[in-house]
Amino acid sequence: MERNYRLVVFDWDGTLMDSAGAIVACMQAAARDLGLEPPDDTTARQVIGLGLRDALSRALPGAPASEHNRIAERYRHHYLSQDHELSLFAGAYELVAELREVGFLLGVATGKSRLGLNRALDSTGLADFFHATRCADECNSKPAPDMLFELMYELDAEPERTLMIGDTTHDLQMARNAGVRSLGVGFGAHSREELAREDPLALFDRLSDLREWLRQHG
Repeated sequence: MERNYRLVVFDWDGTLMDSAGAIVACMQAAARDLGLEPPDDTTARQVIGLGLRDALSRALPGAPASEHNRIAERYRHHYLSQDHELSLFAGAYELVAELREVGFLLGVATGKSRLGLNRALDSTGLADFFHATRCADECNSKPAPDMLFELMYELDAEPERTLMIGDTTHDLQMARNAGVRSLGVGFGAHSREELAREDPLALFDRLSDLREWLRQHG
């Protein structure tokens, strides 16, 4: 039986990797390093998934543009000092491995930098499972559709047979802007209620439920 979808694209932080809390803490630490008022947890979580410069400028709207580079540098300092301690969500490795084994094309569309994603792929052992990946320093930031457009072009996948999976409204809005259907996971950066307003095909609180949905409907 032909599958409904040919290409499955994952966001990374908050979808496959349990890193949203660390990202929030690093944004706050970067602000404090420069004597700025750090964003609260809710504000910081709202910008997860965007490219770093875009995320920091939204999380710290009062910071002068002249400080943006220094804030980004301090964020990277804090994040890179601990990213080796971060781990995948339970079941994430097995989910990706199963999808690859049964023949799906797999991609990543992430707000991480290329250097950051490569480090994460290598440390988690997932590098060989993905056919193509796109990062925020290679494309326009979410919710622009560019990452998905490029992945679909590279892997010769039609929008109607592509599925985006993410934990933020930025992910689901990117999918809609690219003419792609989406699934949301409610254990990452944005709340289930926020994700539901973007009209994904389904929402999941556990990766095991996502895995079962893909087995039945993918």
